[in-house]
Amino acid sequence: MKKYCLACDLKDDPALISEYEAHHQQVWPEILQSITDSGIEQMEIYRVGNRLFMIMQVNETFDFAKKAIADTTSEKVQEWEQMLWKYQQALPVAKPGEKWILMDKIFQLQP
Repeated sequence: MKKYCLACDLKDDPALISEYEAHHQQVWPEILQSITDSGIEQMEIYRVGNRLFMIMQVNETFDFAKKAIADTTSEKVQEWEQMLWKYQQALPVAKPGEKWILMDKIFQLQP
């Protein structure tokens, strides 16, 4: 199983961060379904300050391009993403339109 790590920033506002975290305590069923349908088998999001770190474990059917297409054609996913953008901001290294950015692995204790 492959693992991907991604990062995104939140707006540096404690009230907005609290609201963002509350949304993730009650993720819409359609969003959870879109995640698992894409081949993501495990997903975790961690936060330090206003930086988010996501770990995804995916099966062999997962493809970033296919996930992006499925997300753009899902009304519920688009609604969720629009709602969350109120709380998020692009990383300083993000290209226009990028939200979550794939991270490069630079160390592993056990190969």
